Amino acid sequence: MTNFAAPIAAVSAARSAGAYLDEMMARVGVDGLTAAFAEPALLARLDQHAAAVRDALRDAGRATDAEGLAAYARSLAAGAVRMGRPLPDAGFAPMSGAEWLAAGFPLLRLAAICLIAESEGLL
Repeated sequence: MTNFAAPIAAVSAARSAGAYLDEMMARVGVDGLTAAFAEPALLARLDQHAAAVRDALRDAGRATDAEGLAAYARSLAAGAVRMGRPLPDAGFAPMSGAEWLAAGFPLLRLAAICLIAESEGLL
């Protein structure tokens, strides 16, 4: 796991929404969704997070599109770094359902964003 504060601060604002969602899918989504599809309890938790993301975007007047999801993901990632909980590099996220069920809020919420993006055909 590396600290990805520099990429967040320096690059994320300039990166397109689609590219940022692709990066989040590589960092947490692939492993998180793979684990969720094998673990019903994890999938249920991600569904709850996804509903909360949709609600938060709606309440903020944002669409559940690439731009809205990427903005939400950028905010979460930046907050995670500020709290000393950097996101994993691609291929270093938790692998098992049990590890994901024990993962912190930012990783679960980011995996849920990836779930939404995938289900909406944004990736």
